[in-house]
Amino acid sequence: MRVAVLKETRSTENRVALVPLGVKALVKRGLTVTVQSGAGETSGISDLIYQEAGAEIAINAQDTLKDAEVVLVVNPPPSNELDLLSEGSILVGFL
Repeated sequence: MRVAVLKETRSTENRVALVPLGVKALVKRGLTVTVQSGAGETSGISDLIYQEAGAEIAINAQDTLKDAEVVLVVNPPPSNELDLLSEGSILVGFL
């Protein structure tokens, strides 16, 4: 199963939907985690830290969402990102 973590788009949002410890736990259970580059920046978490936890880093939302079955967000993503969701995928967040 592929889990995607999108970078939050609201300028006032400092949270990220999944921290590296969560990435480690999911990867340990056999899931693939893709994190959009910069998703953890405002929380002080670099792409490198996510990679060290086992995540793949994607350059943009389109690449992050490719083949994702579960998408993790804090806030609702903008409509252009919603349009990229695969049919049947699950969106989890503080909507």
